[in-house]
Amino acid sequence: MAETNWAGNHTYRARIERVRSVEHLQEVVAAAPRVRALGSRHSFTDLTDITDADDGVLVSLVDLPTTVEVDPGTRTARVTGHAAYGDVATQLQRVGWALGNLASLPHISVAGAVATGTHGSGVENGSLATAVGSIDIVGPDGELRTVRRGDADFEGSVVALGALGVVTAVTLDVEPTYDVRQDVYTGLSWEALAAELDAITGSTYSVSLFTRWRGAGIEQVWLKSRSPEAPREPQGAVAATTALHMLEGAAVEAVTEQGGIPGPWLDRLPHFRMGFTPSRGEELQSEYLLPREHALTAIERLRSLGPRLAAVLQVSELRTVAADDHWLSSAYGHDVVGVHFTWLRDEEQVYAVLPAIEEALLPLGARPHWGKCFVADVRELDALYPRMSDFRALRDRVDPDRVFGNAFLDRVLG
Repeated sequence: MAETNWAGNHTYRARIERVRSVEHLQEVVAAAPRVRALGSRHSFTDLTDITDADDGVLVSLVDLPTTVEVDPGTRTARVTGHAAYGDVATQLQRVGWALGNLASLPHISVAGAVATGTHGSGVENGSLATAVGSIDIVGPDGELRTVRRGDADFEGSVVALGALGVVTAVTLDVEPTYDVRQDVYTGLSWEALAAELDAITGSTYSVSLFTRWRGAGIEQVWLKSRSPEAPREPQGAVAATTALHMLEGAAVEAVTEQGGIPGPWLDRLPHFRMGFTPSRGEELQSEYLLPREHALTAIERLRSLGPRLAAVLQVSELRTVAADDHWLSSAYGHDVVGVHFTWLRDEEQVYAVLPAIEEALLPLGARPHWGKCFVADVRELDALYPRMSDFRALRDRVDPDRVFGNAFLDRVLG
């Protein structure tokens, strides 16, 4: 039976090998002319696929156990790369430890999320890659090596799109467990957002703004606080009296608890509960991250595109991410605002509107999320990543024969 990604819009074309151990993975990689790793399959394109089914293998580490080994002395945890963040978080919580941030979905794999620059939200919170202290990676010769923070190649090896090898383990920074409260408000006007954008996005530990680029403004404001005290109410917005889902008509049982009730970090920082199907399932996603100083210009341009987006857009989310030093990170060198789009699962309509979005946002320095839908190729992307040439040189040195290459990387890296 054909296997697909999570969204169901891409069918994998190459043979999938479920490895039984790291040693088995090393043998498979060393023997195959072309290899790509499958994680939780939350990419929306051919990022992890191989075009020619006879020319390689897709490796899945799903049969390997999830392990979480905490070192209290260094405040780190070594975790298996294929593990879902939700499973890692659960194991950390049991022993009194926590991660500093999580993405909206707890179902995504650690290695895949890190490799694509995936993030949560918060003006002082970097992408998930910023918590990485080291990675264990199987290279094209099947050898297992470790790249650590401080090594010359580190900033080029973490957000690397799987182009340098298969990550088997990741060491993450951890901290003692903590509680978070989540408060939701509705009806934030465009005028109030423009007047207080920095104050609103910096008002709590993590902030998400949801809109459909129609009507009077931001429809929902999700504020996640590490303080037990109620956050300052955004100007003109009204506190929600019942739990809300950001998607119209979706089951509220799937979202993490709201209403200002404090609870463990892993049950509040994501938008969705680990035990439920994330989001709505049948959807496509895009996201563009641009320097914060251009956020209001981006908002105005997207508002003008609202009527064109309406037929295919389910919801859009605005979040902030702190700058980092990872060469291929969407937040490299800039504090950014991410503009996320949850689309209907209609590839024709989605790819018809993406050029207009990119025409509006890329001139502002917007970089697309590597794991989501976009149309820009190396011609546009090259200028957006100051260390792109350094990454190419690293890739040439680590994988000169392009064992981990594919059509997606050819398009975006050249």
